[in-house]
Amino acid sequence: MLLLFPGATYPALAAETLAPSPTQGDIILLAIFVMGALVFSFICSVAEAVLLSITPSFIEKIRAEQPERADALKALRQDNVDRSLAAILTVNTIAHTVGAIASGAQATVVFGSTWIGLFSGIMTLAILFLSEIIPKTIGAVYWTSLVGPTMVFIRLSIKLLYPLIWISEGLTKLIARGKPVHPFSRDEFLAMTNIGERSGEIKEHEARIVRNLIHFGSLTAEDIMTPRTVVAALQQDTVVSDAATEMLTHAFSRFPVFGKDIDDIVGLVLRDEILALEAKDEGDKPLSAVKRDIQHIEADISLPALLEHFLDSRQHIALVVDTYGGTKGIVSLEDVIEALLGMEIMDEMDNVEDMRQLARKQWLARAKKLGIDPE
Repeated sequence: MLLLFPGATYPALAAETLAPSPTQGDIILLAIFVMGALVFSFICSVAEAVLLSITPSFIEKIRAEQPERADALKALRQDNVDRSLAAILTVNTIAHTVGAIASGAQATVVFGSTWIGLFSGIMTLAILFLSEIIPKTIGAVYWTSLVGPTMVFIRLSIKLLYPLIWISEGLTKLIARGKPVHPFSRDEFLAMTNIGERSGEIKEHEARIVRNLIHFGSLTAEDIMTPRTVVAALQQDTVVSDAATEMLTHAFSRFPVFGKDIDDIVGLVLRDEILALEAKDEGDKPLSAVKRDIQHIEADISLPALLEHFLDSRQHIALVVDTYGGTKGIVSLEDVIEALLGMEIMDEMDNVEDMRQLARKQWLARAKKLGIDPE
């Protein structure tokens, strides 16, 4: 075949043989293309990780000392996050696309078409590790130290590529139109509390208070009250001496006073006042003569409103009534404080025993110790 068709074979061999060797300039140019693509992509990946790591709490934290910087961060991270991301992604896309095309073409000049596949594989791995995984890890870990340089890079990118960013931002807003943005949610706050507790930054009792505080507003007086069936109350005709004896068997400081039955709460008496009257030899007085008025509250009042009511009225106990005025139970300021500081309110009360069942259980235990048959 070579003898029959020499003209069809020799030129190809001649072209392969006579291909010019790459010069030092070609190699330097290839290095510039590769390094340029990797460096710009590296910077973009770091900037993206830093931007997305900035939290609203961090912005508010620095506002006291650097209000202007806080405003600038808020503008980039919260108010115009679409524009910031568009700037970063535009630069990154240009670096990847132009860098790949230019370095691929130059690699053909330097290595020839035979090695272009190997070069492409090495370039892909370099982009994966050197411009994606490693820089994003650096940005996520050291974002607090890289906030300043990231702000400068994003601002400069927005100015230089504003037409492209304007188009990208418009498309992004069109897609996300009408969707509300919640920079911080209650669930995230609880998650941060749990993370802080596990890491040791927040103590156990501090975390418990935070969790209780989050759910505090969703609870009502009915959730924490002592039900009427287990209320320790005294009949209004009971004399002071008998009341004092009865009070010594309880640890309560205030006792409701009822008329005909427990549904007829007419007031309350204080333990200290009853014991003081007993000490003054006034033990023959009926409780109706020394009782105080007791305030009435509705069962569905929220705990924040109930706490404010107690503080404004300077009263520590209230009668919980239903919509028809019937007695449902007793709630005290101590109950509210316990709900906030002492009682573990887990997930929307799902893992906490119903307060009415708990009160009934405690009363049965006390009755058993006193030898009383509750049935």
